[in-house]
This record gives sequence, C-alpha cells and structure tokens, in this order.
Amino acid sequence: MKKSNQIMRICVAVALAGAAASSIAGGVAIGTQSGSGTGNAFAGGAAAAEDASTIWYNPAGMTALQGDKQFAISGNVLVPSFKFSNTASTGAAYAAPGDGGDGGSLAVVPQGYFSMSLGANWKAGVAFNVPFGLKTEYDAGWRGQLTALKSEVKTYNVNPSVAYKLRDTVSLGAGVSWQRLEAELTNFAGGAGVATLKASDTGYGFNLGALVNLTPGIRYGITYRSAIKYQLNGTITLSALPAGNGGATADLTVPENASLSVFGTVSPQWDLMADVTWTRWSRFQQLTVLRSTASALGAVGSRITALPFNWRDTWRYSIGANYKPSPAWKFRFGLAYDQTPTNDVDRTARLPDQDRTWVAFGAQYKVSKAGAIDVGYAHEFIKDATVNNPVPGFTTCAAGCLNGKFADKADILSVQYSHTF
Repeated sequence: MKKSNQIMRICVAVALAGAAASSIAGGVAIGTQSGSGTGNAFAGGAAAAEDASTIWYNPAGMTALQGDKQFAISGNVLVPSFKFSNTASTGAAYAAPGDGGDGGSLAVVPQGYFSMSLGANWKAGVAFNVPFGLKTEYDAGWRGQLTALKSEVKTYNVNPSVAYKLRDTVSLGAGVSWQRLEAELTNFAGGAGVATLKASDTGYGFNLGALVNLTPGIRYGITYRSAIKYQLNGTITLSALPAGNGGATADLTVPENASLSVFGTVSPQWDLMADVTWTRWSRFQQLTVLRSTASALGAVGSRITALPFNWRDTWRYSIGANYKPSPAWKFRFGLAYDQTPTNDVDRTARLPDQDRTWVAFGAQYKVSKAGAIDVGYAHEFIKDATVNNPVPGFTTCAAGCLNGKFADKADILSVQYSHTF
C-alpha cells in the first residue's frame, strides 16, 4: 500500500505540475493574438488600433476604427522546438539513452474579432480567440519520461467589450472574458504504467483600457487584464494500476498584466511604435494538489503534494515600425525581448522556457477600400534552458536527477483579413 500510494503521489504531482505550467507560461502560451500585429512583434499593441483585433489588446481602440462595422479574421501557424541534450543526469530513473526527439509540436491557432457602432461616441465588440493552445510531446521511453511525455492544452476565450469616446483626445474601454481551459497530460510512472491527467475548468476575468491623443499623430494606450481563477478538476488514470485511478483538483490563478504603448505617425510614409508589458507571475509560487474523490490511497480533501514554482514577475519590451510606400502597401518590422517567469532551480522538462528575443516582419496589402490582407512572420531566438529535475516525489537528487539543457526556438506565421463596412 505504501508503494502504491507513493506511485500515485508521484504521477498526480507530475501531471498537475504540467497542467499549471503548460497553461500559463510563455513557453507554450500563445502571444500571437492577431495577424496584423505579428509583423511588428506586437509593439504598440495597446495603441495601434489598426483593426478590430484592438478589442483584445485595448478595447478603447475601437473608437479609432473607421466605419460603422469592422471584422478581422486571422490564422497563425506556430512551430516551437524544444530539443534536449543530456549533461549529467544521474540515477537509474534517468539512465535511458533517448533524449526525446523534438518536444515541440505545430499548432494552428485561429482568432476572430467584430466591432460595431452603437451611436454617438459608443462602440461595442467581441473577441473570439485562443490565448493558450500549444502542445509538447516527447518520444516514448526517453530519458525524462518520468517527468513528461505529452502536454496538450486547449483554451477557448470569448471577450465582449465596449468603448466610449470621452472627448476627441480620450477614449475608455472595458470588457469581460469567459475562458474555458482543457488539458491532457501524460508521463511514465514506472510500475503504474502511463499516467494520464485530463482536467478542465471555466474562468472569468475583465480588462480595462484607455487611448489618449496628447499630440496630433501620436497616441498612447494603457490596458489592464485581470487575473483569472480556476479550480482545475479532472481524473487521473494509471494504465497498469487501476486501483490508483481517481479525481484530483488544484486551485490555479492566471496572473494579471498591464501594458503601456505608444504609436506615432512621424511622416506620411512612416509609423513608429513601442510597448512595455508587465505580468505578475510572482503570485504563482506553489500549487497544492488535493484528492477530489476517496480511494484506497486517500480520503477526499487529503493533500497529494505541494509543488514549488517560485516564478517571478516579467517584463516584455518591443519596438516596431511601418513603412507605407503607397496607399495600397504597408511593410512592418519589429523587435521584442520577452522575459521568462521560470528560474534555473525550479524549471522542468515539461516547460523548458527561457528568455526570448523576437525578430519580426510583415506586409499589408489593401485589396479594396474596405478590405486588407496582412501576412506576418516572427522568429523567436530563445536562450538555452537548463533543467535539473529530481525524480518526481523527491526534493533532492538522491534517487537521480534529469540534468541537461534544451535548445529552444520558435517560428510564427500569421495571415489576417480585415474588412470595414
């Protein structure tokens, strides 16, 4: 019984640790929420207000949109890569020769936005987007299979918003979010076989924004997006130990963030923009996992484990430019630096995230007075991510450690069509 309880504790702890990390961290979170912004590395996101995707970045920007109605539909192809190289792994648990292949997995992410006028000075809109939705998967039997095999997270977000032009130079906006999160995570659990966790929940939040024109041709945007609380509920199944199957639950809060952006038209041909975004990852220090159903391994409400993450607040900085050689064409450029919330002590192989630098470019072509097509590409240069993970269930390397580094990178290709009518 003692051995079975230990196995159950290990596999549930590992799976739920992955659920938290995969859901909210930069390594597998989707920072690309519009096709037009990709080419600028999302510099000036809260101030650009070029199309209906401003509903997500700053709802106040709807007052700057032309026409009574506008929509934008975009699709993004995300191609992350996470390749592990062993350095000094120890213990029989991590003695397998395989390094897991490429843990990255291609994802196609859609978004849709619609904005309309509600009369003098008022606009309303709604965003349908996917804030998280990437997938990582390592080869079966690889060296780190006790820590991670598959991590797949899907989210669905609906964000209705309103905006009001207070005066010619000031607009305000607000919105609410309904967000559904679904996760499936697996790892190898020794004699218990493969552990599979499926968990889900629905959370609610809000966002606020302001758009200010202090001087002609230059506008400033500030926006705030609230924390969202989840109570993840799901089932854990063990392929070789059915007696260990049962329910698990954990409270999780996605932290708030705030952005300050500037967008300026400096000449008929050139726009310049910049953005700084702060995210309060430091609120995510530990995840406590409890049993939600009674079994031979524990009573309802008993603690399975407490998982340390010790994340820190992060800052993202970006700059960009648009060049308009003709009324029909616009070329975009952007650079960004995006900090990771992880650290070298607590980082896991399930989320081998590190600081990243974006290099981006794109183009817009106006197919008519009302319609425009955007194409954008970004490459993320990511620092090597080191890991030193003890066997799940242990706090030291007494039973072995997965020690090595990940060579990471990511590519993003975005296409968007926007239309005003």
